[in-house]
Amino acid sequence: MDTPAWSTAELTERLLAEMAQFIGPLPSAFDRAVRAVPRHLFLPAVIWLRDGNGGHRPCDRGATPDEWLNAAYSDAPLVTQFTDGLPTSSASMPSMVLRMLALADLDLDPDLEPAGRRVLELGAGTGFNAALLCHLCGDEAVTTVELDPTLAAEAERNLKAVGHTPEVVRGDAGAGRPAGAPYERIIATFSVDRIPSAWLEQTEPGGRVVTPWNSAWCGGYGTLVLTTAPDGGGEGRFHDFASFMPMRESAPSAADVPTEDGATPERRASSALSPWSVAGGDLNAEFHVGLAVPGACCVWDTSGEHAPARLDVADDSGPSWATVDYDGHHADRFTVTQAGPRRLWDEITAAYAHWESLGRPSVDSYGLTVTAAGEQAVWVEGPAGRQPA
Repeated sequence: MDTPAWSTAELTERLLAEMAQFIGPLPSAFDRAVRAVPRHLFLPAVIWLRDGNGGHRPCDRGATPDEWLNAAYSDAPLVTQFTDGLPTSSASMPSMVLRMLALADLDLDPDLEPAGRRVLELGAGTGFNAALLCHLCGDEAVTTVELDPTLAAEAERNLKAVGHTPEVVRGDAGAGRPAGAPYERIIATFSVDRIPSAWLEQTEPGGRVVTPWNSAWCGGYGTLVLTTAPDGGGEGRFHDFASFMPMRESAPSAADVPTEDGATPERRASSALSPWSVAGGDLNAEFHVGLAVPGACCVWDTSGEHAPARLDVADDSGPSWATVDYDGHHADRFTVTQAGPRRLWDEITAAYAHWESLGRPSVDSYGLTVTAAGEQAVWVEGPAGRQPA
């Protein structure tokens, strides 16, 4: 193998500079942790990089060592595992990892040895995040859970290679780790659309749960920071960043849902709501629709087979579907066809109108309350106070 064009020390300095531009100056404890945990030691020989066309291409350390090492120290997510043609594990964007650790409030003293909170990490992946936690909090304070036995073994090997020995557990992260409870902090490295009751039960009162959020509509976007209450419930707010794989399988694509259902008649109508308003990249609007219309997922069809542009909408757990067609000429009206027990486009239209009536709030205006009985309700806070989302 040829000598790399850059040393890891040089690449680490570049990564720290990139992250500082994105999230601001790093606390000294975080700076030291990044320097102490070489990211390239937590990556497999083959990683997958974004190809610029919505897909990924392999990058092999043996074939292109400079490109591989350069990618390892880029402030970008890297896919580390494919299963059945789909990404199933990744090394998260380093700046995003640090933002989550900052939200966890690990109670770090920049001048002392590690003495942070007792932390349960859910989703070990390659072990990189667990290594940062070990450096920040101490090995004995960190437990990490990984469902995939291959990934768990790899994470444990990677951690030992850099001198860290937290407890690595092979198990269902949704169930937490009862044996080590209670924890002061629980940090998930995958996104959820509901807080598992086990996480609340295993977090001590006044502790924090930090997890990325997802919905069938918006995918992984938004990070929830929830503080637990003495009665077993909790409350927290969302923050406007996240890009993590979901805990469960992704919702089925609307393109795969039949657009004819003999059991439920189709209804055709005209809509003034542009499909681009709710599925065109406005993440604040899409986040709200995802919360307000649970189970609705969508995919664009630009093949021209049915219309110059079509948005296919489906219920990820039922037979309901809708199509919204743009005729290529009129941007003020769109042809909508709906079928099934749910009138999905009507629900989406109502949700969007409600979002506008609230003043088009951003993600960080939203929060979640969990009662002692386990009921979970999302709310949004605006000029008129707190309202259901």
